[in-house]
Formats: sequence, structure tokens, C-alpha cells
Amino acid sequence: MRGFKRPREVASQALGKLEWQVLNEIWRRDEVSVRDVYLALGESVAYTTVMTTLDRLFKKKLLTRRKDGRAFVYLPAVSPDEFEQGIREDVIDGLLGHGADAVQPVLACIVDTVSEHDRELLDELDRLIKEKRRELKQRR
Repeated sequence: MRGFKRPREVASQALGKLEWQVLNEIWRRDEVSVRDVYLALGESVAYTTVMTTLDRLFKKKLLTRRKDGRAFVYLPAVSPDEFEQGIREDVIDGLLGHGADAVQPVLACIVDTVSEHDRELLDELDRLIKEKRRELKQRR
């Protein structure tokens, strides 16, 4: 589909290659200093570039940080699953966020694609819709 981006493509445009490497390193370790990341990258990137990248990820709210002496220690603000879920939600919001006229063709396309791919997926979609309706009914 022309112009459509998969969640992974959206994420790769939101983050540069180095940002991805650094974020994955932090997810792997859970807590890092600039030096930890610098060494993990095999010293192939300047120390100050690693520092700037960590600060950028912090400003994008993907990391938190705390002072440890004169340096910062960085921690993930979101898990890999939460990050991917957020990207998926952004893609869906982008598809459905153009008013009622845009929703029906998108939903029809999803149903057509799912039903062509696998009848069981269509049954699962139906089950999820019924479950969501029951949940919404109980909230009233």
C-alpha cells in the first residue's frame, strides 16, 4: 500500500541508527552510564556522541536518568513491548483519526485481509469485538 508504513518503519524513522543501538543496549542491561554504552559499542563512536545520544533519548522520554556522582546513570522509561505498543497505537490512530468517513474503508480492508489470510483470524477478530462490547457494556 503506497504511503503506508509498518510500525517498525515508523519507529526507525523516529529514531536514528545509533539511537536504536543505544536503546537496545539499555534494554539489555537495564541501567547504564555513558561509559558503559561507549564500551559496549566497541568505542566506535565518540564518547561525546554517546553522551548526546543518551541525552536525546532522555528528552524523547524513552529514558530516565539519575545522578551518580558527577555522571548520569540512564534507565529505560519504557520496555521494548511498551515502545512497540505505542508505535502500533500511533499507526492505528493515524489510520482511524481522519473522521468517520475514513474508518469504514480501513476496517473493511482489515477484515478483507484477515479473512483472506486465515479464517481462524477472522473468528478471533469477531471474538475480540464481542469481548470489547461486553466490557464497554459493563462500564455503563
